[in-house]
Amino acid sequence: MKLVIQIPCFNEEKTLGSVLAEIPKKIEGIEKIEVQIIDDGSTDKTVEVAKKYQVTRVISHLGNKGLGISFSDGMEVALKNGADILVNTDGDNQYPGKYIPNLIRPILDNRAEIVIANRQTDRIEYFSWSKRFFQMVGSWVVRFLSGTDVPDAVSGFRAYSKSAMLELNTVTKFSYCIDTIIQAGKKGLKVVSIPITVNGPTRESRLSRNMWQHIKRSTADLLRVFVMYEPLKTFSIMAMALFLPAIIFLGRFIYFYFLKTEEAGGHIQSLVIATGFLTGSIQLFALGVLADLISINRKLTGRVLKMKKQENGK
Repeated sequence: MKLVIQIPCFNEEKTLGSVLAEIPKKIEGIEKIEVQIIDDGSTDKTVEVAKKYQVTRVISHLGNKGLGISFSDGMEVALKNGADILVNTDGDNQYPGKYIPNLIRPILDNRAEIVIANRQTDRIEYFSWSKRFFQMVGSWVVRFLSGTDVPDAVSGFRAYSKSAMLELNTVTKFSYCIDTIIQAGKKGLKVVSIPITVNGPTRESRLSRNMWQHIKRSTADLLRVFVMYEPLKTFSIMAMALFLPAIIFLGRFIYFYFLKTEEAGGHIQSLVIATGFLTGSIQLFALGVLADLISINRKLTGRVLKMKKQENGK
């Protein structure tokens, strides 16, 4: 079994050494451990630090591409180099390397295809109450939409089996975390979590300028990925939201037209409004049917990509 540990980095020269120093050299059940750095356009000495610790490979981006693209590129390279398990961790030393054996154990025991570290955010002292609250709510929404039981949806400390890597195709630039959970749930991949404790903060998050921007971006990614996998359901809900008021306004017009004939002429606007809502509802439902047909083509394309990944990984 080959384990590849990848670390996406953007200007992490101050903390990368600590992360690399904690990576286990031997793990029971693993024959070979490789470490790869995804340098996402760093302008400091991140690459020099990586070479100092003699990592297996450095994948460099010309400019900052984003965490989602960094993860996707790293996963592709890991597959090409014969990885059986991929562990993704951060370069800011948030996640202790000592947990890596625990993280991959469910995969080695054939109990899971994806393992996500649960930071137990309600116990992290340096998290504000608002951040804890939104972490809890956000994770609940992800669990609800994906059908998975993931208590910490945005944790970046994860392990993926080869079968999971072949199935997943990230489509978001901002972050792969929510993207891959939704995909895993819709594709029936087994996802489990293990509890960990985290190190103290070494810097401010670079994913977003503030919590509200993070919520905005995460919500956009969540909706985008969900619509990809449940287009008919999504558009049907939107169509129903217009259909209900259409029925209400239509009922109002019929009531006055047949029961209050002396006032019927004054309520023609109800019929006009009902027609507008009904037209919009029908159009949304039609878009849902069309999107559902497109999603079938996307699934077929996904199978082709999976075959190509398998061929590249041989």
